[in-house]
Amino acid sequence: MCRLCVALTGGIGSGKSSVAERFAHRGVTVIDADLISHALTATHGAAMPAIVAAFGAAARAPTGALDRAWMRERVFHDAGVRQELESILHPMIRAEMLRLAEQVPGPYSLLAIPLLFETGQQALVDRVLVVDLPEAMQIERVRRRDGLSDATIHAILASQVDRQRRLSGADDLIDNSGALDALDARVAELDGFYRTLAQVRR
Repeated sequence: MCRLCVALTGGIGSGKSSVAERFAHRGVTVIDADLISHALTATHGAAMPAIVAAFGAAARAPTGALDRAWMRERVFHDAGVRQELESILHPMIRAEMLRLAEQVPGPYSLLAIPLLFETGQQALVDRVLVVDLPEAMQIERVRRRDGLSDATIHAILASQVDRQRRLSGADDLIDNSGALDALDARVAELDGFYRTLAQVRR
């Protein structure tokens, strides 16, 4: 496994993808739990047989992939449905992340795990990096990006750990409420820190 594994997490709309892209541009290997999840639930994805068995044929779109809109409405309004889906996907995602981490050639890797605290996966990593911004900004960004209703956005927020829980679990923090220049500078600062830390751990 890589010498240093850093988890990148944050609430919906916090800008995790933008942060991950900036680390990737600096040559850091990013292992994205969402991308793995999409692969598992794509046409012929490894998770689809179990999902269809659990939720019925309606969970599968005509392409054979997961019907995301159908599932989203159920997941964020029924905790039991969400837990059942997570019980299928999360072990598969975790296994794939660990497999990929074993192959990382660089000094450290970034594991982008949106539901890090919700799934108790902190033990997988050496440090936790939280991307943060005020909840009002989260809601506005998600509304513009995804076109979701306020009720759905609030249901998603309610399904995630609250902001203070994330902040209290952070080893490192990125405030993503400001200008892009500040974000770039903070990513550069953390990249240097993690590279140095990885060398110390050799």
